[in-house]
Amino acid sequence: MTDVSGDYDCHRDLGPYAGVADFLGRVATDRPRLAARHRVELQAIASGLDRAARPAAEEEPIRFHPARRTACLAYGAAEFVAAWAGRLRRPVTVRFSHVADADETTRELIETLVRRVGSSPLRLDLRDGGDRRAPVADPAPEAVRAALGESLACGFYHHAARVARHGRATVTPADDLRHWWAFTTGLATALVALDRPTEALQLYDEVRATTDDPKIIMSAAYSTAMLYARHLPAADQEAARARHWLERALDLAAGLDDPRQRTISTVFYEQGLALLDSRAGEPDRALRLIDDGLARLAAVLAPGERPQDLARLRHNRAQVHLALGDPARALADLDTVIGHDPGNCEYYVDRAALHRAAGRSVAAIRDYGTAIRLGPHLPEAYYNRAVLQQERGRVGRARDDLERVLAIDPGHLDARIALVNLHRERGALDAAEAGARAGLARAPQDAALLCTLGLICSERGNAAEADDLLTRALARDPELVEAWTNRAAVRFERGEIAAAVADLDRAVALSAAPVPRYNRGTALLRLGRWEEAARDFSHALAQPGLDRALRRDLRAGLARCRRPMAG
Repeated sequence: MTDVSGDYDCHRDLGPYAGVADFLGRVATDRPRLAARHRVELQAIASGLDRAARPAAEEEPIRFHPARRTACLAYGAAEFVAAWAGRLRRPVTVRFSHVADADETTRELIETLVRRVGSSPLRLDLRDGGDRRAPVADPAPEAVRAALGESLACGFYHHAARVARHGRATVTPADDLRHWWAFTTGLATALVALDRPTEALQLYDEVRATTDDPKIIMSAAYSTAMLYARHLPAADQEAARARHWLERALDLAAGLDDPRQRTISTVFYEQGLALLDSRAGEPDRALRLIDDGLARLAAVLAPGERPQDLARLRHNRAQVHLALGDPARALADLDTVIGHDPGNCEYYVDRAALHRAAGRSVAAIRDYGTAIRLGPHLPEAYYNRAVLQQERGRVGRARDDLERVLAIDPGHLDARIALVNLHRERGALDAAEAGARAGLARAPQDAALLCTLGLICSERGNAAEADDLLTRALARDPELVEAWTNRAAVRFERGEIAAAVADLDRAVALSAAPVPRYNRGTALLRLGRWEEAARDFSHALAQPGLDRALRRDLRAGLARCRRPMAG
């Protein structure tokens, strides 16, 4: 067995995943076959494991990851370590030093490890002090720029922001405009990824006040447009401003000396216009822009050149085909996109959604599985696969996927509610209640969680608490049909029939589903309001797709109404 003990220096000055990457490398050396099953996350965290792999910044084009990807990497790495630790024959202690001063990626991974390996023979000794290993970094602007590019390409945005700020402090636009711009736009990119777009906008305003270099102003104009179109808070997004800045970028692109680069830049800036057109209800216009762009790119690109860029345009076209109500063409485009760029998990998620909508659940599950492998561990892919597994009656697989979602993203409310309901449906009320209360600890005012916990309390016979929880849910969301229906059931069981009917009146007004009608008919029967009850039962019976048990109960209710009405 490889000796993994020792003191791993985690200080942020040593970069993302400092210390933990070395530890994972040693574990991978000890268990290479296990490591192969976690190749994507281990390569992202400890890039030295695969010496033949290209740096992320050398990929063409660079693939920018969402900031939440590091949580997915941490989950996969922790599963890898837990599987290794589960085979240990004696306790092993691993010390991580300078944890308080570690990069955000490192702290996130260590926190995930602590949660995951708590009951294993692996002991984590976390220390804030310890000996320092002096970082070795080339201070030249070219080297700092390369480090920035690698951090951005890997999705390590906190570190990228620190590197960019350091770079901006070492050069001035007067002395080295090229590097100053690289550090400034790199910082803006990191801030956008970290959900700080307003600060990024201020940086682009600073650029425009600093230089009139046409290529820099062109790039800043496009980035500003995307801030107004996508990234600023919803209240600050403005389609008109986004269009203004896109047109400014296109004007400058038209003046580029190189005709090939002029075409490429123009086509990609026009994709922003296509986005705005599609959002404005003009998908036909958006489609013409994309088709024209693909034709112009084909004229200037060599066969096989920039396949990922072409994939992005076809991916955009697939979204427009969907907006035009043509899922077949959207699917055809996504098939082509995946052929051009088979390593992009986003495309598999989108294609899975099309398969799912068309009822092709096996194909959807397969695509979600590929997205999970490539992502790696995308919470939304796990969640959507869980929904499909549940629909197919594979409750155990659905539960496993939902638990994975919450291990990666404990704040994923849809997954938590789905898992709570799975527990409740199989009679595991203790697990269901614990899950609901854990969710409410994170989101105490979430109406769906309040409603779910209210239902659990009702099933446990805690009518007063159930009524209170359901009332709180309705205060947060007066259009939550389930809360009206469930509170009505609680009040019906307590003999408050008129109050139950009043709640069901609200549920029926909000939903055409048959269950609220059936419940109201049952309550009206108790009050002796036969004709009204009969109308509810008859209306519900006319609904398509009734399950056999509900149809039987509705017919029985209707028969009960007719006897006193006939007499």
